[in-house]
Amino acid sequence: MTKTRPLALLAATALCALATPAGLAQDRTADGETHEVAAPELQVRTADMTGTFGGQRIDYRVTMQENLLSADDGTPEAVVVTTSYVRTPRDTSRPVFFLFNGGPGSGSVWLQMGAFGPVRVAIPSDAQDDGGPPYPLLPNPDSLLDVADLVFIDPPGTGFSYLLEDTDPARYYGLTQDAEAVAEVIRRWINENGRWNSPKFLGGESYGTTRTATVVNQLEGSTYNDVGLNGLILISTILDFAAREPTSGNEMAYVVTLPNMATAAWYHGRVQAPSAEAIAEEARQFAIGPYITALLQGTDLPAEERAAVRAELSRLTGLSERYLEQADLRVTSQRFYKELLRDQGLTIGRLDARYTGTDFDDAGETPDNDPSFYGIDAGYTAAINAWTRETLGFETTREYQSIGSIGGLWDWTLSGFGRNAYLNVAPYIGQAMRQNSDLRTFVAQGYYDFATPFFGAELSLNRTGIPQDRVEFHYYDAGHMMYVRDEDRHKLSEDIRAFIRAR
Repeated sequence: MTKTRPLALLAATALCALATPAGLAQDRTADGETHEVAAPELQVRTADMTGTFGGQRIDYRVTMQENLLSADDGTPEAVVVTTSYVRTPRDTSRPVFFLFNGGPGSGSVWLQMGAFGPVRVAIPSDAQDDGGPPYPLLPNPDSLLDVADLVFIDPPGTGFSYLLEDTDPARYYGLTQDAEAVAEVIRRWINENGRWNSPKFLGGESYGTTRTATVVNQLEGSTYNDVGLNGLILISTILDFAAREPTSGNEMAYVVTLPNMATAAWYHGRVQAPSAEAIAEEARQFAIGPYITALLQGTDLPAEERAAVRAELSRLTGLSERYLEQADLRVTSQRFYKELLRDQGLTIGRLDARYTGTDFDDAGETPDNDPSFYGIDAGYTAAINAWTRETLGFETTREYQSIGSIGGLWDWTLSGFGRNAYLNVAPYIGQAMRQNSDLRTFVAQGYYDFATPFFGAELSLNRTGIPQDRVEFHYYDAGHMMYVRDEDRHKLSEDIRAFIRAR
């Protein structure tokens, strides 16, 4: 298989580079002295191209732009990169879709080069390792450019975006801090492009769904500069973090992941059911019925009831009753990855349980690594660097941060709520929907995603205060990045295209 340059596949009619000159700002040092801080020179790269998306031939302009964020006193603090794809000639009545990835610390490479950008990286669709380069870049007919202009945002610390040398990371690395920065970038883009009255959609993947909730709170919760939205698009959703990790006494973590264990066991032939949907529904009903009832009884659980629950748990997960008893009916996801196919010498993936890997040995409780991540990461990293540097001409010595390490610096408290023992941003979505009668929410979940389990997304969004008639769920036969599977990338694109058109 040979690598094809993207511009051989797309008609490029222009490529130009602009630079915003550096400025000066005052900064005060710890000893009270002031000195001039030079703002960095900002790049703007543009290219005019043509492609076919959703069956339509579309002319569009790509703009890759560095945006400077500053403190209230004008001191430069951060540079945020946006990559926008806007149909030409410009039509301000067209919808615009602002989107980002998650992490926190992940650049927009995944959604941009895997799902919705005009070109995509070709990696195996059948849950096999992507191997070594070259990784072909292909036209992406599943891009949404036929129904909306697209603006990919790399928040500070992700992609090519960065903090300036003297900037305190606490200013940007946190639930609210990050949301404020992204909301500012969105408002600025709307201003500069004259799109205040365009229909607007906001969304992301993984922690990007968390960011969607906190950003909509900034955009629609403001009384001085509201940005009305038409839709939220959540892909692989994590809003309620209470059930994320199984700590002692937190029984909901086991409830939330049980349906994932059932679908993974079904996929690998360890349980019998007509379909993934069927086994998922069986597991849902067992999880919120007999299973949670048993777990909440703790050591008071009667032996007969325990035996019945253990047998059904074994049937749904493909794990032996002996193993389940040793685990006290509480199997962590990490243990499941290792145990399900231990007799074959294989582990399964966290991001996508369809993937399998081979560890150093077959002992132990947890896998050496996640085969569904190392199975795709090299291809995506190569693709974003080839597209931005070689095709768009973006110049930098910085490395693109596909998955950065800023999560360890993250402030996980919500402003105004003090210390959050129970972190849940879903109420932000409910509030925005109650205060905006046209705001709808689209939720996409993969059946084989343990990173953001589909049952967890369902439980976080069926709560009081969230208008259920404006929330729609869609399911896919893949994992966290469901678009790595060709059939699901097309289905996801068609589902979102219909959601945008139905505004």
